[in-house]
Amino acid sequence: MKFFLFFLLFSIQSYPQKKATFSEGIYLISNYIAASDFDKITTLSESLSVVDSIFLFALKTFDYDYSETLFCLSFATLPYNSIPMESSLLNIKIPVYLPSPDDSTFNLRLNKLPKYFFPDSPSGKFGDKDKIAHFFGNAFLAYNGSFLNLSKFASIFVEMFETAFKIDGSMDIRDLRTNSLGEMFGDCLIHNKNLFPSDILKLYSLFFGNSLINIK
Repeated sequence: MKFFLFFLLFSIQSYPQKKATFSEGIYLISNYIAASDFDKITTLSESLSVVDSIFLFALKTFDYDYSETLFCLSFATLPYNSIPMESSLLNIKIPVYLPSPDDSTFNLRLNKLPKYFFPDSPSGKFGDKDKIAHFFGNAFLAYNGSFLNLSKFASIFVEMFETAFKIDGSMDIRDLRTNSLGEMFGDCLIHNKNLFPSDILKLYSLFFGNSLINIK
Protein backbone atom coordinates (compact mmCIF):
# COMPACT_ATOMS: atom_id res chain seq x y z
CA MET A 1 0.00 0.00 0.00
CA LYS A 2 2.78 2.45 0.85
CA PHE A 3 4.59 1.61 -2.40
CA PHE A 4 1.36 2.36 -4.24
CA LEU A 5 1.10 5.74 -2.51
CA PHE A 6 4.62 6.68 -3.57
CA PHE A 7 3.90 5.63 -7.16
CA LEU A 8 0.62 7.52 -7.30
CA LEU A 9 2.02 10.66 -5.71
CA PHE A 10 4.89 10.86 -8.19
CA SER A 11 2.41 10.48 -11.05
CA ILE A 12 0.53 13.60 -9.95
CA GLN A 13 1.92 16.66 -11.72
CA SER A 14 1.06 19.22 -9.07
CA TYR A 15 4.26 19.39 -7.04
CA PRO A 16 5.84 22.79 -6.54
CA GLN A 17 9.37 23.27 -7.91
CA LYS A 18 10.81 24.94 -4.82
CA LYS A 19 10.24 25.11 -1.09
CA ALA A 20 6.93 26.80 -0.36
CA THR A 21 6.20 29.57 2.10
CA PHE A 22 3.65 28.96 4.86
CA SER A 23 0.81 30.65 2.95
CA GLU A 24 1.75 28.82 -0.25
CA GLY A 25 1.80 25.58 1.71
CA ILE A 26 -1.72 26.17 3.03
CA TYR A 27 -2.91 26.77 -0.54
CA LEU A 28 -1.04 23.85 -2.14
CA ILE A 29 -1.93 21.27 0.51
CA SER A 30 -5.56 22.40 0.56
CA ASN A 31 -5.73 22.14 -3.22
CA TYR A 32 -4.09 18.73 -3.13
CA ILE A 33 -6.79 17.46 -0.80
CA ALA A 34 -9.55 19.19 -2.75
CA ALA A 35 -8.28 18.20 -6.22
CA SER A 36 -9.78 15.43 -8.31
CA ASP A 37 -6.44 13.58 -8.22
CA PHE A 38 -6.99 13.07 -4.52
CA ASP A 39 -10.11 11.02 -5.28
CA LYS A 40 -7.88 8.23 -6.61
CA ILE A 41 -6.14 7.93 -3.27
CA THR A 42 -9.38 8.23 -1.30
CA THR A 43 -10.99 5.47 -3.34
CA LEU A 44 -8.10 3.01 -3.29
CA SER A 45 -6.73 3.52 0.19
CA GLU A 46 -7.93 3.30 3.74
CA SER A 47 -8.16 6.46 5.82
CA LEU A 48 -4.79 5.97 7.49
CA SER A 49 -3.09 5.71 4.12
CA VAL A 50 -4.85 8.89 3.01
CA VAL A 51 -3.31 10.69 6.00
CA ASP A 52 0.06 9.32 4.86
CA SER A 53 -0.46 10.68 1.35
CA ILE A 54 -1.23 14.18 2.66
CA PHE A 55 1.91 14.05 4.78
CA LEU A 56 4.05 12.93 1.82
CA PHE A 57 2.73 15.70 -0.40
CA ALA A 58 3.37 18.29 2.30
CA LEU A 59 6.94 17.02 2.74
CA LYS A 60 7.60 17.50 -0.96
CA THR A 61 5.97 20.94 -0.82
CA PHE A 62 8.41 22.05 1.88
CA ASP A 63 11.44 20.32 0.34
CA TYR A 64 11.54 17.76 3.16
CA ASP A 65 11.75 20.33 5.93
CA TYR A 66 9.94 18.32 8.60
CA SER A 67 9.43 21.20 11.00
CA GLU A 68 7.74 23.45 8.44
CA THR A 69 5.78 20.50 7.08
CA LEU A 70 4.29 19.61 10.45
CA PHE A 71 3.59 23.25 11.29
CA CYS A 72 1.73 23.90 8.04
CA LEU A 73 -0.21 20.63 8.27
CA SER A 74 -1.46 21.76 11.68
CA PHE A 75 -3.41 24.48 9.86
CA ALA A 76 -3.92 22.96 6.40
CA THR A 77 -5.89 20.04 7.87
CA LEU A 78 -8.12 22.08 10.18
CA PRO A 79 -11.83 21.42 9.55
CA TYR A 80 -12.56 25.06 10.43
CA ASN A 81 -11.63 28.36 8.80
CA SER A 82 -12.78 30.40 11.78
CA ILE A 83 -13.53 29.79 15.45
CA PRO A 84 -16.48 31.51 17.16
CA MET A 85 -15.11 31.76 20.69
CA GLU A 86 -17.50 32.62 23.50
CA SER A 87 -15.97 33.88 26.72
CA SER A 88 -17.68 32.46 29.79
CA LEU A 89 -16.52 35.47 31.76
CA LEU A 90 -17.56 38.22 29.33
CA ASN A 91 -20.44 36.31 27.71
CA ILE A 92 -19.56 37.59 24.24
CA LYS A 93 -18.64 35.80 21.01
CA ILE A 94 -15.27 36.60 19.45
CA PRO A 95 -14.66 35.33 15.87
CA VAL A 96 -11.09 34.21 15.25
CA TYR A 97 -10.15 33.66 11.59
CA LEU A 98 -7.62 30.95 10.80
CA PRO A 99 -5.15 30.57 7.90
CA SER A 100 -7.28 29.07 5.15
CA PRO A 101 -7.76 28.96 1.36
CA ASP A 102 -10.78 30.47 -0.41
CA ASP A 103 -14.21 29.23 0.70
CA SER A 104 -14.70 26.94 -2.32
CA THR A 105 -11.38 25.15 -1.81
CA PHE A 106 -11.92 25.01 1.94
CA ASN A 107 -15.31 23.32 1.52
CA LEU A 108 -13.87 20.76 -0.89
CA ARG A 109 -10.98 20.13 1.48
CA LEU A 110 -13.38 19.73 4.39
CA ASN A 111 -15.46 17.17 2.49
CA LYS A 112 -12.40 15.07 1.60
CA LEU A 113 -10.49 15.09 4.89
CA PRO A 114 -10.12 11.56 6.31
CA LYS A 115 -12.60 10.97 9.11
CA TYR A 116 -12.64 7.27 10.08
CA PHE A 117 -9.12 6.28 11.11
CA PHE A 118 -9.69 5.18 14.71
CA PRO A 119 -11.83 2.17 15.72
CA ASP A 120 -14.01 4.45 17.84
CA SER A 121 -14.32 7.27 15.31
CA PRO A 122 -17.86 8.73 15.41
CA SER A 123 -19.97 7.35 12.58
CA GLY A 124 -21.40 10.73 11.50
CA LYS A 125 -20.36 12.78 8.47
CA PHE A 126 -17.74 14.69 10.48
CA GLY A 127 -16.16 11.69 12.15
CA ASP A 128 -12.66 12.48 13.42
CA LYS A 129 -11.73 15.17 10.90
CA ASP A 130 -10.60 17.47 13.70
CA LYS A 131 -8.11 14.92 15.03
CA ILE A 132 -5.71 15.29 12.08
CA ALA A 133 -4.73 18.84 13.04
CA HIS A 134 -4.37 17.77 16.68
CA PHE A 135 -1.99 15.02 15.60
CA PHE A 136 0.24 17.16 13.38
CA GLY A 137 0.21 20.11 15.77
CA ASN A 138 1.58 18.04 18.63
CA ALA A 139 4.02 16.32 16.30
CA PHE A 140 5.39 19.75 15.37
CA LEU A 141 5.88 20.72 19.01
CA ALA A 142 7.56 17.43 19.90
CA TYR A 143 9.77 17.39 16.80
CA ASN A 144 11.18 20.81 17.57
CA GLY A 145 12.03 19.88 21.13
CA SER A 146 11.16 21.91 24.17
CA PHE A 147 11.93 22.79 27.75
CA LEU A 148 9.65 21.18 30.38
CA ASN A 149 7.93 19.06 27.70
CA LEU A 150 6.16 21.89 25.87
CA SER A 151 4.18 19.56 23.58
CA LYS A 152 2.40 17.81 26.44
CA PHE A 153 1.77 21.09 28.24
CA ALA A 154 0.46 22.75 25.08
CA SER A 155 -1.93 19.91 24.25
CA ILE A 156 -3.50 20.12 27.71
CA PHE A 157 -3.54 23.92 27.57
CA VAL A 158 -5.38 23.89 24.22
CA GLU A 159 -8.07 21.59 25.60
CA MET A 160 -8.52 23.80 28.67
CA PHE A 161 -8.60 26.90 26.45
CA GLU A 162 -11.32 25.36 24.25
CA THR A 163 -13.35 24.52 27.33
CA ALA A 164 -13.01 27.99 28.84
CA PHE A 165 -14.04 29.71 25.62
CA LYS A 166 -16.74 27.19 24.70
CA ILE A 167 -15.17 26.19 21.39
CA ASP A 168 -15.94 22.50 21.70
CA GLY A 169 -17.87 22.67 24.95
CA SER A 170 -15.80 20.31 27.10
CA MET A 171 -12.41 18.67 27.39
CA ASP A 172 -12.28 15.69 25.02
CA ILE A 173 -10.29 12.67 26.20
CA ARG A 174 -10.01 11.45 22.60
CA ASP A 175 -8.32 14.72 21.63
CA LEU A 176 -5.78 14.16 24.39
CA ARG A 177 -5.15 10.63 23.14
CA THR A 178 -4.58 11.94 19.62
CA ASN A 179 -2.27 14.60 21.01
CA SER A 180 -0.20 11.88 22.70
CA LEU A 181 0.13 10.00 19.42
CA GLY A 182 1.14 13.19 17.64
CA GLU A 183 3.79 13.83 20.28
CA MET A 184 5.10 10.30 19.77
CA PHE A 185 5.24 10.81 16.00
CA GLY A 186 7.24 14.01 16.38
CA ASP A 187 9.65 12.40 18.84
CA CYS A 188 10.17 9.38 16.58
CA LEU A 189 10.73 11.50 13.47
CA ILE A 190 13.80 13.01 15.10
CA HIS A 191 15.50 9.61 14.90
CA ASN A 192 13.67 7.95 11.98
CA LYS A 193 12.63 9.98 8.95
CA ASN A 194 11.11 6.90 7.28
CA LEU A 195 8.05 6.88 9.53
CA PHE A 196 4.53 7.47 8.26
CA PRO A 197 1.72 8.98 10.37
CA SER A 198 -0.14 5.67 10.05
CA ASP A 199 2.72 3.87 11.82
CA ILE A 200 1.79 5.79 14.96
CA LEU A 201 -1.95 6.35 14.47
CA LYS A 202 -2.57 2.61 14.22
CA LEU A 203 -1.25 2.25 17.77
CA TYR A 204 -4.44 3.90 19.08
CA SER A 205 -6.12 0.53 19.64
CA LEU A 206 -3.04 -0.88 21.36
CA PHE A 207 -2.74 2.00 23.81
CA PHE A 208 -6.41 2.77 24.42
CA GLY A 209 -8.15 -0.49 23.48
CA ASN A 210 -9.59 -1.16 26.93
CA SER A 211 -11.61 2.04 26.85
CA LEU A 212 -12.83 2.04 23.25
CA ILE A 213 -16.53 2.60 22.77
CA ASN A 214 -18.82 2.96 19.78
CA ILE A 215 -16.59 0.75 17.63
CA LYS A 216 -18.00 0.63 14.15
